[in-house]
Amino acid sequence: MSAGTTATSTATGGGAPTAPPRGGRFAVLSVMMGIFAIVTTEILPIGLLTSIGADFTVSDGTAGLMMTMPGFLAAVCAPTITVATARVDRRLMLCAFMLLLTAANVITAAAPAFWAVLVARVLVGVTIGGFWSIGAGLAERLVPRRSVARATAVIFSAVPLGSVLGVPAGTLIGDLAGWRVAFATMALLSAGVLAALLVALPPLPSAGATRLGVLRAMLGTTGVRMGLLVTFLVVLAHFAAYTYVTPFLTEVTGAGPGAITLLLLAYGVAGFAGNLLGGAAAARWTRAAFGVSAAALAAATVLLPVLGAGPAGAAVLLMAWGLAYGAVPVCSQTWFAASAPHAPEAASILFTASFQATIGVGALAGGAVVDHASPSAAMLFGGCAAGLAAVAVAVAAHRAGRRGRAAADLGGAGAS
Repeated sequence: MSAGTTATSTATGGGAPTAPPRGGRFAVLSVMMGIFAIVTTEILPIGLLTSIGADFTVSDGTAGLMMTMPGFLAAVCAPTITVATARVDRRLMLCAFMLLLTAANVITAAAPAFWAVLVARVLVGVTIGGFWSIGAGLAERLVPRRSVARATAVIFSAVPLGSVLGVPAGTLIGDLAGWRVAFATMALLSAGVLAALLVALPPLPSAGATRLGVLRAMLGTTGVRMGLLVTFLVVLAHFAAYTYVTPFLTEVTGAGPGAITLLLLAYGVAGFAGNLLGGAAAARWTRAAFGVSAAALAAATVLLPVLGAGPAGAAVLLMAWGLAYGAVPVCSQTWFAASAPHAPEAASILFTASFQATIGVGALAGGAVVDHASPSAAMLFGGCAAGLAAVAVAVAAHRAGRRGRAAADLGGAGAS
């Protein structure tokens, strides 16, 4: 069989899983907490960007490298680690990555200079790519078949929870006790998750290997290529702007540390709601849900420099932004899965790699805009990119409609 039609068994053990062990719920929760710790560590610098940059006397754009580097490393590590460690026990790999995350947070908390922070962020990137590529598909090996869908939802709930709870809490700790204490707290959380993984997870020998040929074949399909374009544009828009939302709220809105924490919390709550609504909508109307999310994100970011000069306007627009972006990850993943139904695991790897790479590009582009112009300009840049994403979705929907009508015409001609 060709690479394009062979359903692969990934390093997550997608093929012929063994019977789920007892205590599967605890195992699922431990994996979920691992992703929560990873997501929070990855985006925590957004809330602490100004204070970290001030401590090391670097610009906001340079401090944005803390977001850029993990994204690029994760994009590379998602496929390569999955292939390179295909025959290593998944339990061992997850624990190794959580140990790496603990070390990264310790290094950041004790960093004598900014270069040490960047070294730690490299380790974070490796952890993101490796843990996600392995942990995202473990539900079917941890719980009975009837509970797989619910367990998968629990695991992925860690993503919005990182924004709702993790980043505001970390920002609050940073405001009260300093940004180093915030990362030290994340080190303790990571170490606790490592202990939970060691206790909760059973041995998980790999059941197969992902083939790079499947990933190459997927890139040749129109649906996947369009999904990559739309994902690139909307994630670029978000992280080019959101990475520098703290400098914007400080300089333009005039918000103090406590107000910024509350505003980020409001954004996170709206993002959690967007994740739930987006998941329900994407299951039935993937393109429409993605297009509406991109258009709403564009509107919120473009209007922020105009209406976000006061806390009330900023709060409303940040909640609209959170609601819009909360739907983006699930819409993107659903798009990839629908474009490659024969290889769902490979679709998940491609989604992770493309998403993380664009996080890095977005943070880097936004940093250049901030350093050469202002945080307000970064918001406008993000709005334009999101607008292009909405246009790309509309074009994709139009082309799909034309293909559907052409197929219907051919079917009618054949029947006549």
